[in-house]
Amino acid sequence: MKLFKKRPFIPIDIKPQKQTQLDEPMVPDGMWAQCPSCKKAIYNKDLGKEQICPNCGYNFRIDAFERIGLIVDENSFEEWDKGLANTNPMEFPAYSEKIERLQEETGLDEAVVTGRATINKQACVLAVMDARFIMGSMGTVVGEKITRAFEKATELQLPVVIFTASGGARMQEGILSLMQMAKISAAVAKHSEAGLLYVAVLTDPTTGGVSASFAMQGDIILAEPQALIGFAGRRVIEQTINEELPEDFQRAESLLEHGFIDKIVPRPELKTTLGLILTLHAPKPAKAGGNN
Repeated sequence: MKLFKKRPFIPIDIKPQKQTQLDEPMVPDGMWAQCPSCKKAIYNKDLGKEQICPNCGYNFRIDAFERIGLIVDENSFEEWDKGLANTNPMEFPAYSEKIERLQEETGLDEAVVTGRATINKQACVLAVMDARFIMGSMGTVVGEKITRAFEKATELQLPVVIFTASGGARMQEGILSLMQMAKISAAVAKHSEAGLLYVAVLTDPTTGGVSASFAMQGDIILAEPQALIGFAGRRVIEQTINEELPEDFQRAESLLEHGFIDKIVPRPELKTTLGLILTLHAPKPAKAGGNN
């Protein structure tokens, strides 16, 4: 006779317990980013204020005022032509609502910010495009703001520095968008006839009607590393010519090799480089007692 019986199993309380919010794994949004170039995950703080991939050196896209903060001297930027009224000239469905929503989301009135500033104490007129606003596309307000910037620069005898970032002409404004190419180009020509300097800095992406006009009209054309620069899209070109394009096609490095741009400048060096260019091309003060 057995005094003790061994149970075939041990009873366990399996009643489900409610997890509190603190027990759940919590990963805050926006802590990590994936590099579009090397595809590696990057802790956001490792990008630094310049937003550069620590693995491959790719320059992440930044907004207009982040760019201005990196480039101009502190408290030197004076914005021009803010609040120009947008219209819907083609009566494109929901276009006006889209503009209003983007204005609220980005804090911008349009896809470009223009004004006057100093870079390393050298005065200039600045225009910075912002890809967050309908991919930096060129509508009538964008064209008007850039045209006015060149006209004011000509009047004030100042050089112009433009940071381009655009998907090209804005389809919602039809032919009026395409007309901005000629309009801005005419203002660039008058600025050049006055003997003034124009520096274009091509950032990712610079495509379409912008690359076909004022982006490539600079006296000096700089670009950021690995920036996408071209007119038509890669897939469209491949389908048109029935050939596979090189991997570096339409990248800044390829354009430099083929003579389309003058120099690739990493973002941390842009302010120094622009300051040097502006200094070298600044008008020389007249010598006292010299001949007129």
